[in-house]
Amino acid sequence: MSESNFSASLKRSWKGLLSYFNVADDLEPQQDVEQSIRSGVSFKGSQLLVLIFAIFIASLGLNTNSVPVVIGAMLISPLMGPIIGMGLGIGIADYDLLKKGFRNISMAVLGSLAASAIYFLISPQYEGSSQLLARTTPSIYDVFVALFGGAAGFVSIACRNKGQVMPGVAIATSLMPPLCTAGYGIATWQAHFFFGALYLFFTNMVFILFATWIGVKFLKYKGVVYQNPARSKRIQTFITIVVFATIGVSCFLTYQMIRKNVFLARAQAFVEQEMVFPNTQVLSHKEFISGGKRYIDVTLIGTALPKDSLQLAMINKLDSAGLGGTILQIKQGFSVGALTSSGANPEKDFAQFYEIAQKEILNKQSQIDSLKDELHLHNVFNQQSLEIAPEIKVLFPSIRDIALSKMIVTSVDSVKPDTVSMVFVKAIQTFNQKEREKLLDYLRLRLDDQKMGLTVNPHDFPWPSEQ
Repeated sequence: MSESNFSASLKRSWKGLLSYFNVADDLEPQQDVEQSIRSGVSFKGSQLLVLIFAIFIASLGLNTNSVPVVIGAMLISPLMGPIIGMGLGIGIADYDLLKKGFRNISMAVLGSLAASAIYFLISPQYEGSSQLLARTTPSIYDVFVALFGGAAGFVSIACRNKGQVMPGVAIATSLMPPLCTAGYGIATWQAHFFFGALYLFFTNMVFILFATWIGVKFLKYKGVVYQNPARSKRIQTFITIVVFATIGVSCFLTYQMIRKNVFLARAQAFVEQEMVFPNTQVLSHKEFISGGKRYIDVTLIGTALPKDSLQLAMINKLDSAGLGGTILQIKQGFSVGALTSSGANPEKDFAQFYEIAQKEILNKQSQIDSLKDELHLHNVFNQQSLEIAPEIKVLFPSIRDIALSKMIVTSVDSVKPDTVSMVFVKAIQTFNQKEREKLLDYLRLRLDDQKMGLTVNPHDFPWPSEQ
């Protein structure tokens, strides 16, 4: 194939590939897209009722830690409408639409906070579930989810082939649960719930709006006829600053989250690998960060260890484990009574103590069984040694005395030991090499032991006849 033909073929392949991403033939007219978005901006009548119902459903789901219920609330919620409307308003410089969307989303946020706060004030269950806690730690990952989710949502509105995109976007971007979590923070006076969840909602809202704005610009939608270029530039500059400020805060929170996760993983591995003692067990341990300092709290049960030397040894190991500067707090010397009377959670402490005791019992029982097996083998060997003496007398008349023993053999250059059976015999001088081999074959078969050594007439051996 010539160079020109190859180049033409490459261009055709490239154009064919790009055709898969061409949405021009599938686009709705701008007027129809605007009408669809504008109709979802307003919160009146049925949409307001749906929002209130969705708030209570999400609150119930978070309160009971039910994932299906939370997902159902995300699907019902109409919060996406005003946010996409704000993005469209910025993109086409329709600031009346922007103000309308901002006003409606603000009222929706206030209404959601009030409704969820009221629910959690009257709810009998006050402990924050895992679903609630998961909505208070926004990160850079939430930025990407909102950005790509908003882009998918706008494309589905702008195209004829809409599919089932918007329900997926509603679940992925997660607008409703953070507002309910913020309401929980108000009801229980916990600022970290309120501000963390509200920032997560703000992050999702900003990047859905930003994705819509970029989509409008990419599709080259025409702006409104009467517009103020200077005002448009100021608003777009302000939105850009907000976007990058949100990204900066999210990056910082992500960095903090990763640092915390790395510390927790290293600290847990340190306790499990380094704090292992013969007669002392780790009853419980807790790793946390407070006030910018890292802590490891460990409670030991069993034989009390020297406090100063233990602390010093563990601190030296902390440095080598990459945990230098971590404050290690070791508590030991507790009895079962002390644990159940003074612990923060007596039932949990007793359960941990019971679990450790059961493991210790199983470990001791395993050691006992192993020792029993070894003793049994030793007794069997001794009994066989006594039984073969009469047989030896008949089969090998030249042998006067015999001794059998299990011995440990270790090389001075290696710490790996081995076990062999040794046979010592006292025989007359006519006990030749052929008889030695015959004796070894007999003993190996009789004792079922192939590792057998033989020594004839050892010097200074304490034979019974010589004592």
